[in-house]
Amino acid sequence: MSRPALTALAQSLPETVPFVGPEALERRSGRPFRARLGANESGFRPAPSVIAALAGAAGDVWMYGDPENHDLRHALAHHLAVAPENVMVGEGIDGLLGLVARLYLNPGDKVVTSLGAYPTFNFHVAGFGGQLVTVPYEADRESLSALAEAAQRENARLVYLSNPDNPMGTWWPAAEVEAFAASLPDTTLLLLDEAYGETAPAGTLPPLDVTRPNILRFRTFSKAYGLAGLRCGYAIGEAQAIRAFDKVRNHFGVNRQAQVAALAALADQPYLEATLANIAAGRDTIAAIARDNDLTPIPSATNFVTVDCGRDGAFAMAVLQALANRGVFVRKPMAPTLDRCIRISVGRPEEIAIFAEELPGALRVAG
Repeated sequence: MSRPALTALAQSLPETVPFVGPEALERRSGRPFRARLGANESGFRPAPSVIAALAGAAGDVWMYGDPENHDLRHALAHHLAVAPENVMVGEGIDGLLGLVARLYLNPGDKVVTSLGAYPTFNFHVAGFGGQLVTVPYEADRESLSALAEAAQRENARLVYLSNPDNPMGTWWPAAEVEAFAASLPDTTLLLLDEAYGETAPAGTLPPLDVTRPNILRFRTFSKAYGLAGLRCGYAIGEAQAIRAFDKVRNHFGVNRQAQVAALAALADQPYLEATLANIAAGRDTIAAIARDNDLTPIPSATNFVTVDCGRDGAFAMAVLQALANRGVFVRKPMAPTLDRCIRISVGRPEEIAIFAEELPGALRVAG
């Protein structure tokens, strides 16, 4: 039976997704997780003020959200001390990265990233016909020198760097990132993913410079602000580069509730500060649990801790699966050398306590 044909590019792509969600894993096992510590969500939930704002706006969901995201863009601009034309709101960083790939990639264009870095970006690149060029991590950090060399060698259209990094939780100081950005060709667009910027130590994020047309920076309400389920992020950059998003974005993509919640979250900085303190304490607890089990925690600037299991990727996967069988959802890096680790998100104390209780048994089963 004949059927409408996919494009040649779509036909060439594998049927895959970057992540298998915990809900899918729960459906497979037939039971819920006791501790949801794998998706880097905020187990501390959004602020009560945000929940109240959402409840108050529930009756308005019959209306589309403001397609210009006017109030949120202006609030973000004020918060960041930039102009509204330097901010674009989108459906999380993932949605914005997809728009960047659509805007800047011709089939065959080279895109440089680290082997093992955030896989959804690679998914977008492949979907628009870009050619990925990967460089290995160095000492569990993305290698700025290797990324810069590859960008120059390949005349790359895009370079992706997350700082702080996912999946390792490591980071570079602002001065190193600024030097890296300055080393790139003017025609290479740097995509600086700062999803974990709020949880990073002082001196990690470079000052905002919205005069450079070849840098776009990305931040989100999904992590420290606790709004992962509403999918709201934003890009910061030079005005013309930001304006280009209007050529291709879904103008009604950020729903009304997401706009309401993000505005309320941004206004409640005291709750953010309390959450950041809870995250820092949770990182310390997870690191101590790892050491108590003769594992090595990697210092983290994020809302998760990556733990070196001390052996190979097969052993780390066995630990992950044994934890899942005990109702504990965690994830792990999959790239060579990084795959020796598992990654534990900072959750509520009671969830971390479950992880502490179940880890010794999981290690015994993994062998």
